[in-house]
Amino acid sequence: MTDQNFEHMRRAMVASQLRTTGVNNPRVVAAMGAVPRERFVPADRIPIAYADALVPLGGGRQLNTPMALGKLLTEADPQQGERMLVVGAATGYAAAVAARLTDSVVALEEDKALLAAAKMALAGTIVKLVEGPLAKGHKKGAPYDLILIDGAVEFVPDALIDQLAEGGRLATALLDQGVSRLAIGRKAGQGFGLAAFSDAASAILPGFAKARSFTF
Repeated sequence: MTDQNFEHMRRAMVASQLRTTGVNNPRVVAAMGAVPRERFVPADRIPIAYADALVPLGGGRQLNTPMALGKLLTEADPQQGERMLVVGAATGYAAAVAARLTDSVVALEEDKALLAAAKMALAGTIVKLVEGPLAKGHKKGAPYDLILIDGAVEFVPDALIDQLAEGGRLATALLDQGVSRLAIGRKAGQGFGLAAFSDAASAILPGFAKARSFTF
């Protein structure tokens, strides 16, 4: 496939997957229309890089749909000058988009194969790629004005909430009885709460499962 083919696919993604689903932040739309998503998927998955579907990355991980990422970023509304943490960087696509929206992006990943892919795909960007358990965040770079958990989780750990600046936002997908709901919350003093705003299929991230109670 040629660069012209991919450019056509990006325009189609913007028109059919973003603008029709409430992704109406011009900066988010422009960023997603500029980042070459095909660079962030395995070679054998390139033909479906712009599909309205989760893209398998190996090891049980997936790349989120453009719509899910676009809606999360639209609600979170990253601004220039803000510090942002992307949890679950995978191959780096969400971080690459975020780098066009704000000046400081830390991308956290724990899977070594995905880290290697992200390192290559993010070369030349402002993104700082770090390794560590996703649920623990990256305390060294805190506080963050915005944390994006790029995937679905059953709960948001206190460790991540603690790394938010006062008034900082956190955007993620919450798993609720098998349904993935996009949600956003803001830290105020010692308080933090998430409000769901849309249902959307999202890649499930490891390390965020609630402890199961014992039943007979």
